[in-house]
Amino acid sequence: MQTFTSDISGQQFPETEKVSAKLIRPSLMRMIKTDHPSFNHKCHIALSELTHYRQKFYESLFSEEMGELSSVERQVLENLKSNRTLSDKLEEDNLISDLSYGQKLADKIADFGGSWTFIISFLAFILVWMAVNVFFLLDKGFDPYPFILLNLILSCLAALQAPVIMMSQNRQEEKDRRRAKNDYMINLKSELEVRILHEKIDHLIITQQQDMLELQQAQLEMMKQLLAAVKTIQNHKDTDSKQP
Repeated sequence: MQTFTSDISGQQFPETEKVSAKLIRPSLMRMIKTDHPSFNHKCHIALSELTHYRQKFYESLFSEEMGELSSVERQVLENLKSNRTLSDKLEEDNLISDLSYGQKLADKIADFGGSWTFIISFLAFILVWMAVNVFFLLDKGFDPYPFILLNLILSCLAALQAPVIMMSQNRQEEKDRRRAKNDYMINLKSELEVRILHEKIDHLIITQQQDMLELQQAQLEMMKQLLAAVKTIQNHKDTDSKQP
C-alpha cells in the first residue's frame, strides 16, 4: 500500500488520505498555520488530521456565535463533525417509551374524555338513568328525583377527571418541548451547513480562477517562446539569403 508523509505530523498515512493544501478552505488554512507556521499551499495533510481541525473550527464557530456551548449545541456539533443527519421528527413510540403505566393510562383516559364518543355515551347514560328512575320505577327507584346519587357520581367523576387531564396536559407539554428542541437543533445545523457550503463554494471559485490565471500565464509564456523561436528561424533564413 502506498503511503505519504504528512507535512504537519511527519507520520506516514495511506495515499488515499492525502489532501493537498490547495483544497483546504482559508478558514481552516489559517487555523492550521497558527499551529504550524511553515505549512503552505505546497504541503499535504492527512484526512484524519484535517477532520481534527474541522472539529476545532466548528467549536470556535459555535463559541463566537453563542458563547458557552450547551448540551444541545454540543450534540449538533457532534452530528456535524460526523456528517450524521438529525431526525426531523419525534416518534410517538420513543416519546412514551419511558412513561409509567399510570401516565400512559392518564393519556388514554384524557383522549377518551375529550372525544365526542365520551360526550354522547355519557349523555345517553344520564338519560337512561333518569328515565329508569322516573318512568319505569315511578320515583321509587334506587335514585329518585332529584337524583342525589347521580349528582354524587358526576361530582366524583369531575373531581377525578381534572387531575387526569392536567397530567395528560403536562405530558403533552413535554412532547412539545422535545419537538421544539429537535426543530432548533435541525435549524441550527442547517444554518451552519449553509454557511460552510458558501465558504466552500467561494474557495472553489477562487481556486478555479487562480488555476485559470496560471494556465493563461503558462500559455502566454509558451506563445512568447514560440514567437522567439520563429524570429530566430527567420533571422537565420535572412542571414543565409544574404550570404553569396
